[in-house]
Amino acid sequence: MSSQWNNHGFPFLPGYTFRDITQSAFHRSQTLSYKNGYALPLRPSVGIGQEPLLSEQLTQQHINELSFERPDIAYATNDQPQYEDFIPAHVALDKKILRFHAYFLEEILYSPEEEYRVRPVMIYYYLEDDTMCIIEPTVVNSGIPQGKRLKRQRFPNNERGEHYLWKDLNLGMDLEVYGVKYHITQCDPFTKEFMESEGIVLNEPEPMPEDPYSRRNKPNLELSHTTASTFDKLYQFIHMDRKVLRFYASWFKFDAVYRDNWPVVIYYYLVDDTVEIREVHERNNGRDPFPLVMRRQRIPKKLKSEIFPSCVMEVSKEHVDEYYSPKDLQLGQTVRLLSHHFFLHNCDGFTKDYYKENYPDMDMKAVEIPKTEDKKKKEIPPYNGFGSLEDSLQNCLSLIPEPPKVNVVKRIENDHKVLRYTAQLDSPYSKDEGRRFILSYHLSNDMISIFEKPMRNSGIIAGKFLEKTRIPKPGSTVDNPEFYSPADFAIGATVDVFSHRFVLTNADHYVLKYLESISSQIPSQTLDSLRQKLGVEMARNKPVEENGEEMGSAS
Repeated sequence: MSSQWNNHGFPFLPGYTFRDITQSAFHRSQTLSYKNGYALPLRPSVGIGQEPLLSEQLTQQHINELSFERPDIAYATNDQPQYEDFIPAHVALDKKILRFHAYFLEEILYSPEEEYRVRPVMIYYYLEDDTMCIIEPTVVNSGIPQGKRLKRQRFPNNERGEHYLWKDLNLGMDLEVYGVKYHITQCDPFTKEFMESEGIVLNEPEPMPEDPYSRRNKPNLELSHTTASTFDKLYQFIHMDRKVLRFYASWFKFDAVYRDNWPVVIYYYLVDDTVEIREVHERNNGRDPFPLVMRRQRIPKKLKSEIFPSCVMEVSKEHVDEYYSPKDLQLGQTVRLLSHHFFLHNCDGFTKDYYKENYPDMDMKAVEIPKTEDKKKKEIPPYNGFGSLEDSLQNCLSLIPEPPKVNVVKRIENDHKVLRYTAQLDSPYSKDEGRRFILSYHLSNDMISIFEKPMRNSGIIAGKFLEKTRIPKPGSTVDNPEFYSPADFAIGATVDVFSHRFVLTNADHYVLKYLESISSQIPSQTLDSLRQKLGVEMARNKPVEENGEEMGSAS
């Protein structure tokens, strides 16, 4: 209602109202607008003729009194009614679409190659007006009319005139429309979220079946044809004939015993990009009299590993991505040709001029040949795990294994000299608590043996726990092993013995006496721990027997 209905103070009666003759706009204001593609309802603030509405002039207090006035009730309540703005369906569900993946089977008649064809489609359901459309993705050069199969409309559900709704759709069901059955397999995340929010439990998604005709007619990569290159081979033959790049190289040859380098000459024929390698012979060198190392051929640099079978010996052009070219031959580098390593150290004058003209960025200066190892130095295979490292090494040094060399002086001087420690097993299991061990270090051969002391009513068989062996430190490798020595045996130290942890608790007096005699080789922390422990024992006047049965607190 307009507030300017009376400007003269007359009663609002027929004959007492006057129209403003200066007013020229009588249209209503717009109450619906679009922003970023979304419909937004607007509340009108002015009436016809751009006059302010009477409701806008009322205060919020008057609005509350007029809108929420309620009669008195027997029991008071603090609950205030909540009113939501009404949003029409065409606004709330605008541009919200459910998308389903489906397929239908097309029967093929009078064809010896196929019986049916699987044709995937997309089903779109528009929540705004409950209409649907079916679109088949277009495949290039398929020869089949594809695209929109059914335009947007309401699909009939039965003969009673009912139509399909979003409640009738689910995964794994058949949607029959105009005599064609579309089997729904999957849906997009928005569709899944919407259906689950409405209380519909979706079935498990199904994979899209493969078309039998397409599976049978997949292109075979091995039989595919490659288009011929546009490179003019005749021009290369005319201008590059009898032009050869010559490199002087060293062939690093490895075998089970020796490592040596043989001087060879590598010829690169520019006319057809082939490579030939010949060996440089000297008189009475004791080698075969056939200098040809590698016949003239194109050498592949990069193969197609995904289709090239390893059992094939001959490599065809279809299996090669790239061949060796002059840009891959650089002086001072090692090149790998057919699993052989060649170090390029020099070239002739024509080769230098060719690279200076065609590859100015490559430096073709002669370099020195790297020195090779002595022939007497043999390549040692990795440790096989049988016996000690020295015993396994003898199998590689001679055909008939010989005993490894030992330090006879050390063995004679330290014969029957043993450093004995008491240890306790560091184990997370409660049954191992209280077990006591004697760890003996034999100075003659640097081996360690462990003996477990018997315990009454423990149920554990005492005796030899570990025979004489060398124990490597944690983190040491087989190639460079590092073994335990007396310098590592401090009181309180933990010794890792093949996944068993032992904590040293005490030692013989002979241990301290021996380590003090070689104090320059023993860390001060180890000596201080022994002096502190054995000094306390001496103060308590506890005898320590020579046989190690009662050593300090090992009882």
